[in-house]
Amino acid sequence: MNLENKGLRELFSLANQIGNKRYHKLTHQDFEKYREFDYWRYVNGDYECGTTQESRDWVTENSDSYCPICEQHYSVKGGKTIDHKLPRSQYPWLSMNFHNLWVICRDCNQEKSEMNWYEYEHYIFVNYHDWYPVVKAARPKLLLHSLKD
Repeated sequence: MNLENKGLRELFSLANQIGNKRYHKLTHQDFEKYREFDYWRYVNGDYECGTTQESRDWVTENSDSYCPICEQHYSVKGGKTIDHKLPRSQYPWLSMNFHNLWVICRDCNQEKSEMNWYEYEHYIFVNYHDWYPVVKAARPKLLLHSLKD
């Protein structure tokens, strides 16, 4: 299947179709991936981001001082969080896929919430048009390719 010529709406419709099909057939391994992320991210569940040494290192390597979406300093936007581009509630098997993770500020993460990527891009386009190029550039293309298998 050639995904290169498909539009965003069609790609995410396909992703949702595949995701929903698989979501209803979750395996024990899928739930293990979901829990693995919880452990990796926070040992005691008290923090949103970087409480294990490995996750702290990952956050440091994959972020600077500013949120890539709103471009505000993390210190004035509630700090750094690790977000799943494709929500782990819908794609638990992608919980520990590092192509699915990015560091964004707490405010942007809360605003994104459980939106799938297409909904989020549309939301940003309508409400924060100046931020749209950044969000579009972060589109999880590799994940879409992985879903077709």
